[in-house]
Amino acid sequence: MSRFFVALLPPQDIQDYANQIKQYFADRYASSGALKSPPHITLQPPFEWADDNLPLLEASLKEFASRQQPVAITLKGFDAFAPRVIYINVVISQELLTLQADLMAYVESNLGIVDKVSKTRPFAPHITVAFRDLTKQNFRVAWPEFEKRQLHFEFTADKLTLLLHDGKRWNIESEFGFLSNE
Repeated sequence: MSRFFVALLPPQDIQDYANQIKQYFADRYASSGALKSPPHITLQPPFEWADDNLPLLEASLKEFASRQQPVAITLKGFDAFAPRVIYINVVISQELLTLQADLMAYVESNLGIVDKVSKTRPFAPHITVAFRDLTKQNFRVAWPEFEKRQLHFEFTADKLTLLLHDGKRWNIESEFGFLSNE
């Protein structure tokens, strides 16, 4: 069994910017957990999947993605899940909410993957830059620094990314293009 999750990854220039912020938190606030994955918007939280069944998982995600329209994504400012997590805010759109809900329903009905936490909490799209390893004391120092910081990016998400945990960090396993965007 391996651990996977499904996400939208921003273009490389936005990933580079987010990684610089993550590195700043690692250097200045001893919060390096966010560096263990590429910058991403989680759509399907981590789940366990049998390694020998990977072709079925990938075929299902490819099938799902091939029917999706690209989604416009806007990143605006920073927000937090106090008192531990700081993130780049993803502006919620109906298209993004629909994509996430459709994906969750699809993997549940086709693959039996159910995330119980997501059923009790609303989807809160975000790109984490300071993770749960940020201490409460460091959060209190860091948050005022980022609370008012300006940030604005726009991009079009045109593929799903499947990430695999190797025991230390999350790595891109495969990507699935939306509607004829193979």
